[in-house]
Amino acid sequence: MALKNPAPIKKPGNFLRLSLFWAVLVIGVLATIAVLSPQDNLKQVPISSVIERANKGEIDKIEIQGNELRITPDGADKPTEKSVKEADSSIYEQGLNPNTEAEVAVTPPNTSGDVLWNLAIIIIPVVLIAAFFMFMMRQAQGQNNQALGFGKSKAKLYGSDKEKVVFTDIAGNDSAKQDLEEVVDFLKHPKKYQSLGAKIPKGVLLVGSPGTGKTMLARAVAGEANVPFFSISGSEFVEMFVGVGASRVRDLFAKAKKNAPAIIFIDEIDAVGRRRGSGMGGGHDEREQTLNQILVEMDGFEVGTNVIVLAATNRADVLDPALLRPGRFDRRTNIMLPERRDREAILRVHFKNKPIDDTVNIDALAAKTAGSSGADLANIANEAAIIAARRDSKKISNADLTEAFEKVAIGPERKTKVMSEKEKEITAYHEAGHAIVGHILPDSDPVHKVTIIPRGSTGGVTWFLPPEDKSYTSLIEFKDVLARALGGRIAEKIIYGNDRITTGAGSDLRKATEIARDMVIEQGMGTKLRDQVFHEDNGGMMFDRMTHERPYSDDTAKEIDAEVATLIKEAANRAELVIKGNLDHLHKLAKALLKEETIEEEGVVRILKDTILPKEARLY
Repeated sequence: MALKNPAPIKKPGNFLRLSLFWAVLVIGVLATIAVLSPQDNLKQVPISSVIERANKGEIDKIEIQGNELRITPDGADKPTEKSVKEADSSIYEQGLNPNTEAEVAVTPPNTSGDVLWNLAIIIIPVVLIAAFFMFMMRQAQGQNNQALGFGKSKAKLYGSDKEKVVFTDIAGNDSAKQDLEEVVDFLKHPKKYQSLGAKIPKGVLLVGSPGTGKTMLARAVAGEANVPFFSISGSEFVEMFVGVGASRVRDLFAKAKKNAPAIIFIDEIDAVGRRRGSGMGGGHDEREQTLNQILVEMDGFEVGTNVIVLAATNRADVLDPALLRPGRFDRRTNIMLPERRDREAILRVHFKNKPIDDTVNIDALAAKTAGSSGADLANIANEAAIIAARRDSKKISNADLTEAFEKVAIGPERKTKVMSEKEKEITAYHEAGHAIVGHILPDSDPVHKVTIIPRGSTGGVTWFLPPEDKSYTSLIEFKDVLARALGGRIAEKIIYGNDRITTGAGSDLRKATEIARDMVIEQGMGTKLRDQVFHEDNGGMMFDRMTHERPYSDDTAKEIDAEVATLIKEAANRAELVIKGNLDHLHKLAKALLKEETIEEEGVVRILKDTILPKEARLY
């Protein structure tokens, strides 16, 4: 659909530039006149010498103009000279003989230069003052225009004249594409549905984790349907002035109806669509008025307007129920993290225009990137290209790809960080403790890499990667994760003593505690509180959390704390049993880390091939 180009808007800066142009022009003309005024380069001689020579008959003519004298000597080959007499005194009073043979001529003084400068002094300030007032008037007019346009929508319009995105440009998300194909077909063939009395959903809510491609899918819907696409962020509706957000909503929907069939896309709708009554401003704050206007506009579409609202959020749980009811956002499309085959397709899209050599194994990278979003994969591809360019290579190698993956996943190596030999030894035993516990426990993910080179904010890293994508996690798997998380602290305690443990396990302990609480509160995996869930909604506003009670009593809170402590203690005991039962392998792996700094999966398996799982550390 062709879109009309808006009329050009005159900018206030044009008038300022015009005024400055005229000012510069006037100054330039005056300066040119002054430069072109007749100037002389005559030799200056004293008046006494002129009078003496005139009395002797050596001067042919004296021209007097004010106080200035122009001297023509006797003889054609002698140059003209100039001199100055005393003011308010005639040349005769200064000693010139009245009977001299020199011709004396008096002419009026030339005042053209004074006139020019006087004009300049008058005209230039007038021009500058006029330019200043014109600028101030245009600024005031611009402010008025801004005030009149303050309630206008700031949505960006993408039409068929822009570079389009279609479904074939997006790898993965096949289920989401199928849901959105109905929207595209309705926009293309509305009569087919209307003839059967069918109504397409007025609003489609795209829900997914950050980076999963919600905005790209919305663009693809507009590209496939070839209709105008109005894009705006939820935060762009709300201003400090009451009523502006609602006005912008009305203006946005009015524009969409004029360009129907069209799509309105509201990104991060949770900025204005949060549950009403949760703020401290009551029911009259600006955000809630904006939400109310959105609700009215979505439920007030005229029949046949063919305007569909797409919205994206990663916090659907905080949206107002009225926004999700049938007739508004009555269809919900979940955009999940890509599976392995989808990750491979996404990576191939991002490497399509990048030169790669024969060593690159995209399938292996797709297997290692479980849990990564499309944005993460795009970042890995870009980092790989940057790394290859930094080493002046013409193609991206598999080593570049691996380094990029590790940089994005766990942070860049900090090889410049200086660690003492004692710190390196502590780090080596710490990481070896993680690796041994994770390698021996049967339901833990295999070790991918162990390094004592600082990465990101950590002093070392033991990296575990799942062999395949998982949809569920069992209780035994959770307990193995807890045990391997505590393996580093337990290794420090066994090697250096309970009083010599360090702060290196801080992040491990925080992660273990978070997992244990999630097991008890969200997954019902406690012992005494088995099959009970105590969900805590931390997504509301501060005032909402202050005024709502938690969904369990103080006694239950004590039980939850006791359950968490029991899980942590059990994990620590299992990790200690595993490490003490394989102490020789702990020393062997730590020494290898001190020597090589980084050990890959194959090296870890080779060093730990004879390890055993103590009977007491098994879960039945």
